[in-house]
Amino acid sequence: MSTNRRKQQARQRAARERAARQARRERAAELFAQGRSQAEVARELDVSRQSASRWHAGWQASGAPGLRTRGPTGRRPKVADDQLVGIEQALLEGALAHGFATDVWTLDRIAMVIQSLTGVGLSNPSVWRLLRGRLGWSVQRPARQAKERDQEAIQHWVAHEWPRIKKGQPQNRPGLSSSTNPASR
Repeated sequence: MSTNRRKQQARQRAARERAARQARRERAAELFAQGRSQAEVARELDVSRQSASRWHAGWQASGAPGLRTRGPTGRRPKVADDQLVGIEQALLEGALAHGFATDVWTLDRIAMVIQSLTGVGLSNPSVWRLLRGRLGWSVQRPARQAKERDQEAIQHWVAHEWPRIKKGQPQNRPGLSSSTNPASR
């Protein structure tokens, strides 16, 4: 399962949990309207007395609307979820398709593409978090090769020179003459 899919499932699970908590608060409002005490509401809904007390204060101040959820916590992302598909598609097209000299993506280049697509300017760390956390991408470094590399010369060397080197010296050649060599005594 891709990281992007797991993130989406986590967001959906968080939304379901928020809805369940909201339903519990709405039930608390009904119970308070029936004249139930905070302790009874806490017991029936299986919540702490502090939560029941906080809900009761909100209910007394502004009724059932005072117990509404405030939505997801944290700052909303600058780049919306529906914009991620377009960004990912643009990145898959390659850097050359967006007017860059080489087909290598850098954080600066990605930030420029994101700004042209969405109008949102992101710093390099923010671009990295978007790629890693929300799109599930990872670092891909191109393999380095010398510009002077001659593939034909390499193939010739591997086919002809390497077998000769690997085979070693021919056996019919006379050996070294040395007083320490047992064959030359």
